[in-house]
Amino acid sequence: QLPGRTAIGHVRYSTAGESRLANAQPFLIDCAHGQFSICHNGNLVNADELRNELVRQGSIFQSGSDTEVVLHLYARSSARTAEDAIVESVTQVQGAFSFLMLTPERLIAVRDPHGFRPLCLGRLGDTYLVASETCAFDLLGAELVREIEPGELVVLDDKGVTSYQPFP
Repeated sequence: QLPGRTAIGHVRYSTAGESRLANAQPFLIDCAHGQFSICHNGNLVNADELRNELVRQGSIFQSGSDTEVVLHLYARSSARTAEDAIVESVTQVQGAFSFLMLTPERLIAVRDPHGFRPLCLGRLGDTYLVASETCAFDLLGAELVREIEPGELVVLDDKGVTSYQPFP
């Protein structure tokens, strides 16, 4: 009964930091690129280093989650499009990760270049789904379309599914 055509959710404990409400995902911000929401499975091994640099530059963090680092990188990006800002942001992080990101116009899924964390594309009728576990599709009666490839960025919008390989 929620309004809207797209949504992201997260049912896992915090990826880093304590399991507390401030670390609950998805995170939502409103920045120069517009509204942006993110949820993340994995671990960013250089998050502390990036966080310390961002704090020195004036960023204010609200959680202990490594995911919030990506939000700040995204918000500070001077890229012209959301996809370019995402690529710029994700290129700076290292580790094992799968991200789901949501803007008012599109859902973006990103898998780390090494493919350490799973991420799959599914379909239920005319609706595309993304999940880290195929059993989520089974519970909904959805079909597995394919695995999202290591280093792949997938955009789901009114045009359908578009795939990019921006990460080596």
